[in-house]
Amino acid sequence: MAKLKDEAKLKPLTNKLRMLLDEDQLTNCMRCGFCLPACPTYAETGIEAESPRGRIALMKAVNDGIMLPDAAFEEQMNHCLGCRACEPACPADVKYGQLIEQARDAIEDHKQHKPMVRLIRHTAFHSVFTNPKRMKLMGQGLRLYQRAGLRTVARGSGLMKLFPKHMREMEQILPDAAAKGVAEQIGTRHPAKGERIATVALFKGCIMDVMFTDTNIHTVDLLTAAGFDVVIPEKQNCCGALHAHSGEGEGARSLARRNIEAFKQAGIDYIVSNAGGCGAILTEYDHLLQGEPEWTADAKWFAERVLDVSDLLVRHGREICFSKNVNKQEGAMQEEASGSIRITYQDSCHLRNVMRSSGAPRKLMRQVDGVTFVEMKDADRCCGSAGIYNITQPEMAGQILDEKMEHVKAADASYLLTSNPGCLLQMKLGIEQQGLGDKMKAVHIVDFLHEHMQN
Repeated sequence: MAKLKDEAKLKPLTNKLRMLLDEDQLTNCMRCGFCLPACPTYAETGIEAESPRGRIALMKAVNDGIMLPDAAFEEQMNHCLGCRACEPACPADVKYGQLIEQARDAIEDHKQHKPMVRLIRHTAFHSVFTNPKRMKLMGQGLRLYQRAGLRTVARGSGLMKLFPKHMREMEQILPDAAAKGVAEQIGTRHPAKGERIATVALFKGCIMDVMFTDTNIHTVDLLTAAGFDVVIPEKQNCCGALHAHSGEGEGARSLARRNIEAFKQAGIDYIVSNAGGCGAILTEYDHLLQGEPEWTADAKWFAERVLDVSDLLVRHGREICFSKNVNKQEGAMQEEASGSIRITYQDSCHLRNVMRSSGAPRKLMRQVDGVTFVEMKDADRCCGSAGIYNITQPEMAGQILDEKMEHVKAADASYLLTSNPGCLLQMKLGIEQQGLGDKMKAVHIVDFLHEHMQN
């Protein structure tokens, strides 16, 4: 009797999963196990259900009517980092990332959240991230909190103790927010220095333009120095990655349509991203909108033009001269006997596994005169950030970060570089937790290169 009640309760979700899940991708999985060593959650637990192969088996079982999409099924779908390291490892080219997003989309469509969770999700996904003006207001509010002494009061009064430990730690390593974004600070059009190679449009992002505005400005400087005219389309908005990863599929599609329209009007050759998580979904707008024939051609046009800033510089730009430019900050950092600065690199999962770019960042780092690049063990393994995974799944994210920091310490570098804001914050958190702040810094690769760019 209880099983019949469960079946009746879960029937709408079952039907939704059957409608959304790509059956071809489900059957493409050969269960060979090549994905197992690549999966961070499987590496941590050794449990089959925590692997891509295991999760695909669960999806297929629901699709075939063998099992119900119960709470345990939902937990496994949400426990996935979405790092997609399984995709390059898969000999059958299974599009696992698409499957996990389809599963989450179905789950979210039928999830009964508590009132507070509903309010937070609605505010974030439907009011803030979808509206650039509200994102700007959020940045101004955060800046006020940081600059007007409210942060000091909140920490000193014990107010922060009302929040979970992982959220208190994240608050401590947040960079200072900007009151104005990149376009407001430097304008929307920037000519190439020297002969123009091509015209590129900067995807400025939402969080990037609030929390890492200087990185956007430095990106423009690097691009113009490499021979690119740079435009910053004013009507662009959030990429939709957080929506897609959190089961808000229609929200992601709506944002994609608006971005395509904004960039289509810009008259550009390439679209450049400096955030691996954003860049990955931008390259998949054609998949995201595949059910909408009226958007097929434009989505394909958009996706084909997206490149990470490192790839664009290496593949199409003029070579920029970088040199060791020891300033006061670097003087306090550890150096080798030869006087060179040791740096290492943590891959952005989506940049490496979706955009398939890992060589270009390393090539640029090796071009900096007076710098020794040290390859970190398992640099291609997720750091545990994974969008908002470190907030929604703090225990697993913490385990993954702890292991990552052992490799960071073994690299013995002064600078830990990465190509994604989420990864950067996670690395800053790891450095803070390990008490390594006086020995190393976590820096976005764009900021490091800009610091060492010769005039």
